[in-house]
Amino acid sequence: MLAADPAAVAPPGIYAGIANGLAVVVLLTEFAMLRTALLRAQVRVYAAQSLLVSVLAVVVAVARDVPELYVLAGLSLALKVIVVPWLVLRMLRTAGTEIAGSGALGVASEVLLAVAVAAFGFFATGRFHVTSPALPETALALSVAVILVAFVLMIVRRDVVSQAIGFFSLENGVSLASLVVAAGMPLILEVAFLFDLLVAVVVFGVLMQVHHRRSESLSTQHLTRLRG
Repeated sequence: MLAADPAAVAPPGIYAGIANGLAVVVLLTEFAMLRTALLRAQVRVYAAQSLLVSVLAVVVAVARDVPELYVLAGLSLALKVIVVPWLVLRMLRTAGTEIAGSGALGVASEVLLAVAVAAFGFFATGRFHVTSPALPETALALSVAVILVAFVLMIVRRDVVSQAIGFFSLENGVSLASLVVAAGMPLILEVAFLFDLLVAVVVFGVLMQVHHRRSESLSTQHLTRLRG
């Protein structure tokens, strides 16, 4: 009989455990955004999720000797953990709204739908057997699950803030996936992704202010009554 390959049966190391653990917590924060009814708490959960992605970038930079990721982690920390949450919270103070708009489904139904979508993304991605020298394969499956749950958040919630946070957290999922498949990509491309996020923040900020000024609400249900 042929001897088993030791590398094939070796248990995951400390680095893989830390990376997968951080990716799992990122996914859990996405579910927390879906479950949270208070808009300010939702923004804070997004900031925590962004912090986890920045920490994971530092872990990859240390373990895989990718110095560009230090710069990316610093920019991500400044923009997604500090600037974006501060801007959204400032808009919420101006609007004076705290409770998220009602969802298209009940809370339990939303969570069950998100679990089903996340499970589909996790197991479907695992079928591709994508390997990476930077992060374990499981992290890519978790990043796809984060992206799909972010889409659920954007679809089922009926207020501008939740939809914006869903879009911003979707970018966190994309950042996590990029750490798996292209951790060594040129820094200019990574910075371009962050610039796209900044543009999205400006667009959503204008939308929030204009929509609240006209309807005195952040609920998108009022948009169905618009006439040309």
